[in-house]
Amino acid sequence: MAKMTPRTLSGFMELLPAPQQQMERMMSILRSTYARYGFTPLDTPVIESSDVLLAKGGGETEKQIYRFTKGDADLSLRFDLTVPLAKYVALHYNDLAFPFRRYQIGKVYRGERAQRGRFREFYQADIDIIGDGKLDIVNEAEIPSIIYQTFTALGLRRFQIRVNNRKILNGFYALQGLSAQSGDIMRTVDKLDKIGAEKVGALLTEELQLTQAQAHEILRFIAIRGTNQEVLTALEAYRGRNEIFDAGLSELETVVKYLAAFGVPEDHFAVDLTIARGLDYYTGTVYETTLLDHPEIGSVCSGGRYDNLAEYYTDRQLPGVGISIGLTRLFYVLGEQGMLNPQLPTAPADVLVLPMTEDLSGAIAVATFLRSEGMRTQLYTEQKKFKAKMSYADKLSIPYVIFLGEDELAAGTVTCKDMATGEQTTLSREDTVARIAQGLHARSAGTVIVEG
Repeated sequence: MAKMTPRTLSGFMELLPAPQQQMERMMSILRSTYARYGFTPLDTPVIESSDVLLAKGGGETEKQIYRFTKGDADLSLRFDLTVPLAKYVALHYNDLAFPFRRYQIGKVYRGERAQRGRFREFYQADIDIIGDGKLDIVNEAEIPSIIYQTFTALGLRRFQIRVNNRKILNGFYALQGLSAQSGDIMRTVDKLDKIGAEKVGALLTEELQLTQAQAHEILRFIAIRGTNQEVLTALEAYRGRNEIFDAGLSELETVVKYLAAFGVPEDHFAVDLTIARGLDYYTGTVYETTLLDHPEIGSVCSGGRYDNLAEYYTDRQLPGVGISIGLTRLFYVLGEQGMLNPQLPTAPADVLVLPMTEDLSGAIAVATFLRSEGMRTQLYTEQKKFKAKMSYADKLSIPYVIFLGEDELAAGTVTCKDMATGEQTTLSREDTVARIAQGLHARSAGTVIVEG
């Protein structure tokens, strides 16, 4: 029978055991950080009815979706975690307490062209806070602190959370008589970091048919720079001319006001009038987070405030604010930049127990004891030569190997080898556990990400 050549589909990530451990460690940090802020874990189906998933319909999303039929059912794979959340909140409204705070780390699917750092199947890590009718602005001020604590816990130091408010932009464009074109203008301005002010100006005049004066005023406005307070002071010059602008400026001032109390250092946070976010449903505060030493990566965490999460499923007004981390892409680019810490343990076990006797009862008892003490323990019973057994431990980077021979069993001791240093001790089971625990603590002291 002819053999099928094994292969992984283009745009799908498949990790070897060691990097998978690194990815799992990142996810664990995200979960623990989100949980400290009172977010509940949520999981939603990967497959939904197409009419539910595509209630909004149209646009690029529908072109990229994985859609198929099974019997009479028209089904689709979820393309983000926000639409399933909207369905979930609308469906379970009566059972939820608001504001509803959830985090979700799950795979999503998009049939776009696979390219370097872009995937068709990838993990997103999302948090959202959903209100019932109203949602206080302080929730929007808390989001940067969650971003800051999350990236700091991962080991990043050189990053910046950039924030703006869509109402400020909408109000400004209304002042210029450009409300009808504001969406197109914001999408064009969003390209500023990639193509520069000159090319953005050309797009505004050539493609959007703005006058030179209008393009100049837009570029002058979004070029306002300085400390957060200096930017806010400059924006005060526009106050009193448009209600929407004034509301956005007041919200932005509130967000900035509470930053220090939420523990966000000012050098990690910047008011940036170029930030608009491409999606039209953002209506208030918007966020983008960039790595200062790797601007070519683009935003690694983005999101914002929206007025009505579930408008396609219910008449209830459910405003919210949320952010999303493209976890698979972030993991890929960090690995490509050599920023994943190679010193952290990636072994599937802390201890490998090697029986040196024909009767395995003593070795099984020791392995059981180690597990009861919280040690990840593997019992190796394959009939291979000693060198092959040690090679197995070495290949998996298991840090400690325990040998159990007749002498150890008779004395009630175990012989333990530190695979990194070569140091070997013969101690009681309890003392060996203490030694291993101390060594594991030292090995795990670093962060997942290291910056050069």
